[in-house]
Amino acid sequence: MIGIKKIAFLTGTRADFGKIKSLIQMLVEHDGFDPYVFATGMHLIPIYGDTIVEIERCNFPHLYRFENFTSENTMDLTLAKTIEGFSAYVKEVEPDLIVVHGDRVEALAAATVGALNNILVAHIEGGELSGTIDELIRHAVSKLCHVHYVSNIEAKNRLMQMGELPQAISVIGSPDVDIMFSDQLPDLEEVKNYYDIDFKEYAICMFHPVTTEVDLLKDQIYALRDAMIESGKNYLIIYPNNDHGSSIILDAWKSIASHKQFRILPSLRFEYFLVALKYASFMIGNSSAGVREAPYYGIPSINIGSRQLNRVTSSAVINVNADKKEILEAILNLPEERFEIENTFGSGNSATLFKESLESDDLWNLNHQKQFLDVRP
Repeated sequence: MIGIKKIAFLTGTRADFGKIKSLIQMLVEHDGFDPYVFATGMHLIPIYGDTIVEIERCNFPHLYRFENFTSENTMDLTLAKTIEGFSAYVKEVEPDLIVVHGDRVEALAAATVGALNNILVAHIEGGELSGTIDELIRHAVSKLCHVHYVSNIEAKNRLMQMGELPQAISVIGSPDVDIMFSDQLPDLEEVKNYYDIDFKEYAICMFHPVTTEVDLLKDQIYALRDAMIESGKNYLIIYPNNDHGSSIILDAWKSIASHKQFRILPSLRFEYFLVALKYASFMIGNSSAGVREAPYYGIPSINIGSRQLNRVTSSAVINVNADKKEILEAILNLPEERFEIENTFGSGNSATLFKESLESDDLWNLNHQKQFLDVRP
């Protein structure tokens, strides 16, 4: 590795920032790398909690803000605007590597810009499955990227099935596990005081729009709302992402804003969310946190509908349809004991493995002209 390498990270949501935060912090402390952060998407939309503040608190040396939302708020126009903004950004910064995460249109935009400008692009947590448009975006991002940092061997095998070169794929686990078991997390009382949470026992609810099922969304979210009311339990509700249909979900939450069973918040700091999750009775909704983070803490999780279809799950996850009766029955019949933690997404050393990969000349010598590996029987 010759000279200091500029690494540009793109983040568009509180969720993907939680995934890449430990990776950025690792490079900030390294003499051989100069990390840059391009913050866009939900981070800059006030209704979703102004989560740009959480990035600013990290005091990363190079933080750039770009508003990519449009009046129409459709994914195609958001993609186009992000491509335009990120293209101008990389021409100014001239990064040696672009790092994107997951399955959002912002990641697709950054991967497109990198591929078309002959810049190496790395994808975090590719090769996974879900049941919505997210899967198409995730696989498209993977095909535009040169380097892959995946959660487990199953994800690696899927990328190889897609024709990706095995030497370009590193299994590092899920980076948020680095933070989940950190000794730097706040205690529960600090979290409750910070967010004015009075419940002794509570569950966490996160429900996002499924863009391919928007016509069903109103019935789905009110089925969930009514089941939670009838359960008699307390819930910490966190706003959805800003995908098409989010206003329908927000309207449902506004209808119960004064209800004593519910504490509704636009967002939580990632570390605070993890602590709240760790001590929750259970999680409910259709967030990836319900099938990823919750099982890592041994928390039972009720996964509703198709959004996480085919996602890696554990015995702690109960899958139900978006039907009031099914949801209520699942809530009232949850096991009281915690589940045994299933280690399927790494051991909490993702940032170290990521750094070691970047220190290797093999990565920087990768051919920018991607090759396709035929998988033959």
